[in-house]
Amino acid sequence: MVSGFLSALLPAEFAAWFASQGWAVRPYQQTMLERARDGQATLLIAPTGAGKTLSGFLPALVDMQHETAEYLHTLYISPLKALTQDIHRNLLRPIEEMTLPITVETRTGDTPSHKRQRQRKRPPHILLTTPESLMLMLSYADAPKIFGRLKYVIIDEVHSLIGNKRGDFTTLALARLQTLAPGYLRVGLSATVAKPALVASWLGPTGEPVGLLEVADTAKPNIAILQSAQRMPFGGFMAKYAIADIYQTIAKAGTTLVFVNTRAQAELLFQLLWSENSQVLPIALYHGSLSKEQRRKTEEMMASGKLRAIVTTSALELGIDWGDVDLVIQVGAPKGVSRLLQRIGRANHRFDEASQALLVPANRFEALECQAAIDAIAQGARDGASVQSGAMDIIPQFIINCACSAAVTPQELYQQILNAAPYQGLSEDEFNQLWQFSVDGGYALQAYERYQRLTEQDDGSYKPASLRVVQRHRQNIGTIVEAGKLKVKRIRRGNQGKIIGEVEEYFAQQLTPGDTFLFAGEMLRFEGIRDMQLHARPDKGKEPKIPSYVGGQLPLSTYLADGVRRLLNQPGHWSALPQQVQEWLALQQAYSKIPAPDKVLIEQFPYRRAYYSLYYTFEGRKANQTLGMLITRRMEKLGLKPLSFSVTDYGLSVCALKPLDESHIASLFQPDILGDELEDWMLNAPMLKRSFRQVAIVSGLTEQRYHSTRKTMKQVTFSTDLIYDTLRQYEPDHILLKVAREDAERELLDLRRLADTLIRFVGKTDFIDLPKVSPMAIPIVLDVRSEQVKGAGEQALLDQAALYAEAESMLDEVRELLSSAQP
Repeated sequence: MVSGFLSALLPAEFAAWFASQGWAVRPYQQTMLERARDGQATLLIAPTGAGKTLSGFLPALVDMQHETAEYLHTLYISPLKALTQDIHRNLLRPIEEMTLPITVETRTGDTPSHKRQRQRKRPPHILLTTPESLMLMLSYADAPKIFGRLKYVIIDEVHSLIGNKRGDFTTLALARLQTLAPGYLRVGLSATVAKPALVASWLGPTGEPVGLLEVADTAKPNIAILQSAQRMPFGGFMAKYAIADIYQTIAKAGTTLVFVNTRAQAELLFQLLWSENSQVLPIALYHGSLSKEQRRKTEEMMASGKLRAIVTTSALELGIDWGDVDLVIQVGAPKGVSRLLQRIGRANHRFDEASQALLVPANRFEALECQAAIDAIAQGARDGASVQSGAMDIIPQFIINCACSAAVTPQELYQQILNAAPYQGLSEDEFNQLWQFSVDGGYALQAYERYQRLTEQDDGSYKPASLRVVQRHRQNIGTIVEAGKLKVKRIRRGNQGKIIGEVEEYFAQQLTPGDTFLFAGEMLRFEGIRDMQLHARPDKGKEPKIPSYVGGQLPLSTYLADGVRRLLNQPGHWSALPQQVQEWLALQQAYSKIPAPDKVLIEQFPYRRAYYSLYYTFEGRKANQTLGMLITRRMEKLGLKPLSFSVTDYGLSVCALKPLDESHIASLFQPDILGDELEDWMLNAPMLKRSFRQVAIVSGLTEQRYHSTRKTMKQVTFSTDLIYDTLRQYEPDHILLKVAREDAERELLDLRRLADTLIRFVGKTDFIDLPKVSPMAIPIVLDVRSEQVKGAGEQALLDQAALYAEAESMLDEVRELLSSAQP
């Protein structure tokens, strides 16, 4: 019970303000007031536009209506800086209109230093912040004074923090707050939660679930798939075929948000729309890589109604309240039901009124994904990440953070960590290893002064060894590690050569010595990675072994993948799809098979003097990428001479010199492929070093920033590679090596999902030997994904058009085969 929390459920001035807006207090808002009065924490799940944010703040505003003292009463935690600005703007209106004596401020990485200093001395009543800024404030010696009277903590868009390192990081901050202000109440807010009970447990202190309050969605969104007269391509991510349609839709709507899945897509789509912008409509671009000034300017223009459209990424999908948005356009596959609902919820943003949305699939498989998402939303279904064990590389960061504020003991910190739901399974032995690493780096590193971070005091407590330790820590708080790129060095003689471009690490970390790949118009043989350069020599005589990997793609949710499978096996529902997609599926059904829901369809056919095998897994790009690596290794052992493979979210294509038969299938699609092949590959690929680098940065083993300088990825990599090799040799059981291995299996390989697939479908395959490529195989075989236009872009567009023409030619061959087979 929070003493003196509410003297009345809704004071007269609040009731009058609600009436002046034409509103009445809704039942769930009344329940929020009652639960706050009774000291009960709550997870509020309510549809967009239902007044969810105001409902979360309402008890706090009522409690502070006559407040005169200056202290931090309510803390609001948002996963996005943009959301704190939006909430600040919207929260000031009722406060000012009711002339409440309540101060509200934001505290993010964009907040000037002088304002941060002032906030520590004279905090506002309500502080709007992010997880990283909160943890930084907790590292100061005056943290007990700042947070000591805290009564209320609101965690917005809580679903976005489940099952990832940033969420684990947030729960540790909440656990620390629990020691400074034991009586504070937690409130979680979200519009899209797949498993409310699990999220309620995640949110609660010591894993005790908070109370659940779910508000029914009375207005289902109106969602349609674009019906374009243009030919829908078989592959690609940009939907260039539909640019004119998208532009005309924007021109007819009042205000539109156009969502894409990556920053690169946002940049390119923005350019394509401006090339089509004959009416010179005010269209803006928004994503996380833009400067603070550009983002703020766009936010202000949108809020004041000066824009007709914004092309954006997930940076605007969470909670931004622009009530005048008329339409949301999703370009490309949604990848998840909950994610799509979040984005659609940005339109209209009014309760009891349906949001309007248009889905623009970039290719034919994506049309299936779009329809599966529409079906799921109509049924009220949700998806989302599952709660899992907390990431252990965050714990050393948390230990140092606490020690920066005041001297600590391992016993007290272990108990605090156990109070964070994701870490309740952390063993004392694991904690002790992480504690020792935090103190001096462990056995292999303790001789180096750099890793002497904590010093024991006479009373058995520990404090930072120096001011430098504190500075290093505070400048590197958080779990976000920037992805690096590698320069490609084309070697001719000895070790001499020249730089011919850059590739993403996601591509490079998949390679092992001897693998070949296409780059800059020629075939190269991978030799190794040295000093953040990928060294490769020209090679001839065989096709590239590893395809280019496009980083940054959102993962296909398991729920939506199952929805695509169901849709494929319900021909009666195909009428909802674009006509050309219906024809494509009908041809597949007549020529080969539609993948069954309880089996994996495997097709084989000759193509370009080789044999291609297609595995329709529907398990996402990462799982398929890993499966491709393992299957090609086993094919090599079987003498099938695999040459290359390509992946999409929906399947895997393997090219080999020799054909498969039924006996090969039984050997290839087996759970035991996760044994020797996986271990051999992981030990020889640079993947574990990449994973270790991420772990090293988060755990404080190395840092990205120090003073006013920022280390290059080359410097960070040189340091972490050296440490990795040292630990492998002298302390192979070091806790961070274990964490790096677990991270690689989970984040890079999606091993759990792949293992589930192999176990579920062992002995359940449909193998079909075909004379020609099947309709459904075309987009996977051609792997028409790369649509980045460089320079003038004419050649890239010509190449893309040639691929589409080849795809249409393949489909014509299938039609001819079916026609000739008819009596």
